[in-house]
Amino acid sequence: MTFRLETDGPIATMTIDRPAKRNALSYEMWSALPGLMARVRDDDAVRVLVVRGGEHFSAGADISEFGTLRSGAEGAARYGEAVHAGARSITALGKPTIAAVTGFCIGGGCEVALACDLRVAAADARFGITPAKLGIVYGFASTKQLVDVVGPAWAKQILFTGEILDAATALRIGLVNEVHPPDALDARVGELAGTIASRAQVSVRGAKQIVERITDGQREEDDAVRALHDEAVHSAEYAEGVAAFLEKRPPRFPVFKTPSAG
Repeated sequence: MTFRLETDGPIATMTIDRPAKRNALSYEMWSALPGLMARVRDDDAVRVLVVRGGEHFSAGADISEFGTLRSGAEGAARYGEAVHAGARSITALGKPTIAAVTGFCIGGGCEVALACDLRVAAADARFGITPAKLGIVYGFASTKQLVDVVGPAWAKQILFTGEILDAATALRIGLVNEVHPPDALDARVGELAGTIASRAQVSVRGAKQIVERITDGQREEDDAVRALHDEAVHSAEYAEGVAAFLEKRPPRFPVFKTPSAG
């Protein structure tokens, strides 16, 4: 499958593990993502998912499949559906996600990173989205994620040119949240994941849902948003947070039960 999914307490790590191909993403890999995300979703002990590579995050699509699985319009459409479903499964995960970006983060690799909530990069990381070099129109959902992150002008430049950006530029335009020396990246990602995992998950997941609603165009509070607030104030986490504040001690938040899908 060429992914490794491991857990360490409340933090799950999904490693793209295809170093001989610079972690290029195959059809099989895209197709495996929804199942992997379901495992993370259904594990109540997991509070944060980190997505990482090795020397490279991912150099993009597996070019060798362009002449086989992506040959012709029907094959390209079927392949595109797998890519969309894989990226969407990361975006739709109800838990916070962090991409730890090293080396090349190109094409489909950048699509995976953009599907995550946060991106933390090594100073020598390189970014690019290259459909203009292949005669492909980038998918709507992934284009929206890019526009949400960097704005329309930079999204156009990235997509029109297919140029590779360095980490400093990625930080300046908001493509990544933070940039660190390569030897400090893992420690910072672990610290950030640990901090998020230590917070009240009813708050974290409520914030994630509300931000997504805002980026999807919602402008006013509705019953669904009010239900998130109501759930929080009736939660064991709220009771523990208030008690800890009054007792001047760190909170010990209980495990947040993931609502069942469907």
